[in-house]
Amino acid sequence: MNVLEMISPLVKNVPPSGIRKYFDMINEMDNVISLGIGEPDFVTPWNIREAGIYSLEKGHTHYTPNSGYMELREEISKYIYKKTGVEYNPKNEIIVTVGGSESIDISCRALVGPGDEVIIPEPSFVAYKPCAIFTGATPVIINLRAEDQFRLTPELLENAITPRTKLLILPYPNNPTGAIMRKEDLAKIAEVLRDKDIIVISDEIYSELTYEGEHISIASFPGMKEKTLLINGFSKAFAMTGWRLGYACGHPDLIGAMFKIHQYAIMSSPTTAQKAAIEALRNSANDVNTMVREYNRRRRIMVDGFKKAGYDCFEPLGAFYVFPDIRSSKLNSEEFCERLLLEEKVLVVPGTAFGQCGEGFVRATYANSMENIIEALKRIQRFAKRQ
Repeated sequence: MNVLEMISPLVKNVPPSGIRKYFDMINEMDNVISLGIGEPDFVTPWNIREAGIYSLEKGHTHYTPNSGYMELREEISKYIYKKTGVEYNPKNEIIVTVGGSESIDISCRALVGPGDEVIIPEPSFVAYKPCAIFTGATPVIINLRAEDQFRLTPELLENAITPRTKLLILPYPNNPTGAIMRKEDLAKIAEVLRDKDIIVISDEIYSELTYEGEHISIASFPGMKEKTLLINGFSKAFAMTGWRLGYACGHPDLIGAMFKIHQYAIMSSPTTAQKAAIEALRNSANDVNTMVREYNRRRRIMVDGFKKAGYDCFEPLGAFYVFPDIRSSKLNSEEFCERLLLEEKVLVVPGTAFGQCGEGFVRATYANSMENIIEALKRIQRFAKRQ
């Protein structure tokens, strides 16, 4: 039996993540400074860890309700209302998932299938396109432009919509570019969608990491709550990546459909993580603010450092990434990353890992210590002088 022939073409034809290759390379190298991993370098704040530990000591080791503890969903509801002004009923409009990634996966499975189209602005998170493909739907890629600061424009959206469009993924603040959508930008997108039967997956996992003004959710615009699925989680803002906890908020019918998939495939999210998340939402605002201030300080240094190396870099106002233009090096994104890693032992990720329009760019994260960032920038500037 040829096992490879038994694998679904939907899975077989999707290439592995373009990021993985570089992490495999650094496993065999010493003295590498990684600006590649999209993960906070901070440890989960102590009060959150303590809440998780205490939950284990109290014997909270059983399944939770499929949608998550009601206490947690109530806290999520309060938190989202305070941030966005949008009110979600914790009983039937919120589901707790295994990271924001599960929310993305089960929302695609609940909404689309063969014959449907999913609009995905790129560069963006590597999982969106495969999640659409695995359902049998067709991804429709919008190539975002540096001259627009990688924002989705109404013109680009209008040109991508067809009668088969069922879903738009709106990934802001953006991974990998650090771009944000301002209120006036979202208002134009909402206007395009107002009379169309298109659901928006608004991935707001980096919403707390916004460095200029307040984060605005498209769900807060008139008529958009019922057609928006708001996705967020605890990984980025609360430095809880390993706890694997996220959530989705939306129309009861959509959450109900996602619940079915979650119920059969996952059962429930990790119990200890849910107990810790309750504490995070209630008592960790100061810790989040402290981390955001530090990210902001590093952000400015990273942007300046790449510019001093001769690589143009627009100012990212969200997440914890910069997305410099390295075309002046005369290398493509893959060549740049490989040579920088081998010659200077600095890991950055090619822009093409996040979509073909990322060619000529690289992603570097400032979720690293200031000491490492300064040293990495010295190496990058030294590398640039040799090009």
